[in-house]
Amino acid sequence: MARSSAEIETAYEKLVNSAILGCDTETSSLSARNGKIFSIQFSDGDFNVLIPLSERVSLGKLEEILANPQITKVFHNAKFDLEFLRESGFQTNNIFCTMIAEKVLTKGAGQSASLAETLYRYFAVDLDKSQRAKFNRHWNGIWTDELVNYALSDVVYLPRLMREQNLWLERLGLTEDFLRQIAKII
Repeated sequence: MARSSAEIETAYEKLVNSAILGCDTETSSLSARNGKIFSIQFSDGDFNVLIPLSERVSLGKLEEILANPQITKVFHNAKFDLEFLRESGFQTNNIFCTMIAEKVLTKGAGQSASLAETLYRYFAVDLDKSQRAKFNRHWNGIWTDELVNYALSDVVYLPRLMREQNLWLERLGLTEDFLRQIAKII
């Protein structure tokens, strides 16, 4: 977790040269207009950081990473996260959505495109989503180790997942379908 300006600067230095970063938010509700954004998480697959916006911590230079068109920001359900980021005044460029990619890849197969199911199919990762229920408007604001680990587990696999999905999109000739779908949320 990065709270101080020095920790934010260190995280920025570790992530700024990445080509692909997993990104996620934790929020108080499903509505960007009525909810609050509690955190933003980033991961290059090796280095992970959570910025607790709920503690009035500023993104600092990490805000530049969101806007940087040279870095692909990988979200699962990007539409949701982008609505909260925009509502909070953050500009985000160069987006990849693993949920949209999975829906394009599994079209007609009747498979779930949830992050937990998708990660299990690709990497046999059993993602524990039980901590998610604690993030609501009644949350006490205390970032326990369990909550931090949960929030970071949502981003650590996203760069690798994007690479795998891109391979399958190309193999199956579905890249254009994916690009049409992603254009609808940007």
